Amino acid sequence: MSPLETVGTSLVSFVEMATSTIAGVVHGGAGAVIELPQLERDNKTLREQNKSLEAENERLHQLAAEYASEVSVQPIVNLYPHAVEARVIGFPPENTSRSFTIDRGSNAGIHKDDGVVANGGIVGRIESVEPFSSKITLITDYTSRLPAVTQRGRYWGIARGNLSSVRVEYIPQDAPIKIGDLVVTGEGHSFHAGVPIGRVVRIERGDATLYQTAVLKPAVNLGTLDRVVVVPK
Repeated sequence: MSPLETVGTSLVSFVEMATSTIAGVVHGGAGAVIELPQLERDNKTLREQNKSLEAENERLHQLAAEYASEVSVQPIVNLYPHAVEARVIGFPPENTSRSFTIDRGSNAGIHKDDGVVANGGIVGRIESVEPFSSKITLITDYTSRLPAVTQRGRYWGIARGNLSSVRVEYIPQDAPIKIGDLVVTGEGHSFHAGVPIGRVVRIERGDATLYQTAVLKPAVNLGTLDRVVVVPK
């Protein structure tokens, strides 16, 4: 080929390639436009299926949490022949007292001053009873009083609520209590001896008194309660 023919042939090939590319793009775009409604329908279906799966996942998580909560209190139910299992259904929104409401009352055999426990230890005691519900005063309420004993050394005191903790007062000044010591109930009106109240997190010793005070972290996480067990006083 002459140089002129070579240039002409190259130009023709370039034009054909460009035309073919443009035609392919136009054809692909037209196919995409035609398929767009179907893609939107498929996308909508997938979104609906995703929402359905999320809802089912939430339901299964809720069932698993309820089952775990129910299983956790079964050993307590088995320990006390006349125990009543109950669910926490409310608390005072104004937070003027540390109390919960449960879904069992006098119709289920619950009485005022019955003890209330959960997995781990003491929750509180029954303050008032309705036919189908009851109010619990928690051990962290300012009005709560319990006879308490240090598990190590067997030193006695009185456990009083302090809103977010429990203070065991009137422990003899010379009692060698330590951080981490477990404090349990003494035999009393609402509870038998030996039920965990909490562990010592701080010790307050006064120079001018005959006693010391142990501040406890409650054995039960009262902020996450779902199921409790009411035991006869």
